[in-house]
Amino acid sequence: MESTMTAIELTGTVNEQHQLQLDAPLPFAGPKKVRVIVLYSPLDEFSEDEWLYAAARNPAFSFLKDPTEDIYSLTDGKPFDDQA
Repeated sequence: MESTMTAIELTGTVNEQHQLQLDAPLPFAGPKKVRVIVLYSPLDEFSEDEWLYAAARNPAFSFLKDPTEDIYSLTDGKPFDDQA
């Protein structure tokens, strides 16, 4: 019989000793056996400017240069007021 597992997502840092240090405590008490899946980027993380630069030059978004895509203006819509 397979046991059901619950997944949570946390962030952390791998230190110089190759040990994982979580940014926040786990939401359950131990001791408890867990399985860990580590996702990491093989390259350094991209800055927001690098993402914007790449997106602006990506041919997948070239259709946005078509004037018929400009269907909104600065005067469209109503201001949002979150003070209710």
